[in-house]
Amino acid sequence: MIRRILFWAHLVAGVIAGLAIGIMCFTGAALAFEKDLVAWAERDARRVTVQADATRLPLAVLGEHVRAFAPDAKPLAITVAADPAAAVTFSLGRDHAVYANPYTGEVRRPASTRMHDFMHVMEDWHRWLALGGDNRPIGKAINGACNLAFFFLAVSGLYLWWPRQFTWRSVKAVALFNGRLTGKARDFNWHNAIGLWTAPILIVLTLTAVPISYRWATNTIYRMAGETPPVSPGPGGAAGPVVAVPPPPPGAKPLTHDALLAAAAQAAPGWESLTLRLGSPNRGPRPGATAAEAPATPPERKGPQAVAVTVREPNAWPRTAATTLSLDPFTGDILRRESQADLSAARQIRGWMRYLHTGEALGFWGQLVAGLASLGGCVLVYTGFALAWRRFVPAKQREG
Repeated sequence: MIRRILFWAHLVAGVIAGLAIGIMCFTGAALAFEKDLVAWAERDARRVTVQADATRLPLAVLGEHVRAFAPDAKPLAITVAADPAAAVTFSLGRDHAVYANPYTGEVRRPASTRMHDFMHVMEDWHRWLALGGDNRPIGKAINGACNLAFFFLAVSGLYLWWPRQFTWRSVKAVALFNGRLTGKARDFNWHNAIGLWTAPILIVLTLTAVPISYRWATNTIYRMAGETPPVSPGPGGAAGPVVAVPPPPPGAKPLTHDALLAAAAQAAPGWESLTLRLGSPNRGPRPGATAAEAPATPPERKGPQAVAVTVREPNAWPRTAATTLSLDPFTGDILRRESQADLSAARQIRGWMRYLHTGEALGFWGQLVAGLASLGGCVLVYTGFALAWRRFVPAKQREG
């Protein structure tokens, strides 16, 4: 009886949410290696040739070249990589950047942005069903509900696909591909075999997407950890308290960007990249965001403000973890260090869930598994619709 109820609930949920689930799976497979693919496609601007006697130019000089290249641009952050063949990145906004050769000062944009643009289309479909402006909350709500349905499908499917008798013959029938099958038997075999192997991964991918879709899920994480939910949580939770900067002596001048990054590098000897944030952390709403999605404007701060430098290290765990250093702009002293271990339990869980959803938290192999499971989800949608079609539409009508 329970199996029958689950079967029909599984079938109905799949038919109703299948199209949106298929879109999320296809776009999720593409987005699994988004950063890597975009970096590869834009290597003409992001990589430089290093001469044997080359010396790096000061960041102030590179900034002048950037202003000459894009007079209206206002860099929000500067990223320097430990790799000597990596260009210095000047971030101009959420989706825009220029790359400066640290040895010659040449500033470039990628010759082609097709990969970048393609990934943005994939993201728009994955998160909002490609709806824009005031319709984005509608697309987000549909995808959020269909993601919950996908979670139910993965959990119930794991029960339905599991062999009733644990013998080699019964396990082989549902867990291994049979290339000699055709028609309904083939669809049934594909649906069961792919579902059985991908269900555990799909459960993780759908469950970790729930806090991204719903505020109540994020609040639940904080309450379960015994913490107060933040007013406006970001991907990793609430930001830390404002860092107080000691009053500088009379006539003191702020350090250069190079000096600040040197101080950060000394505090984190194994750094892979350093990102110096410029200006206010409030960068405004992303393009196309509604008024409800726009971040609240923080109160204006008086007096000198600490300089934030984000440090990424090659052996960080999870792989997406970063350390934020707050520096005294006049002395370079470290006023606060906030690493993954320093975050509250809820913020650590929230960060893990955000990047487990894409597989990035576990590096290349995590991304590969997430991408393959998403592709498997596409096959599950196809075979699920095919099996439902054969169940509800008589054979004579299908042939006609």
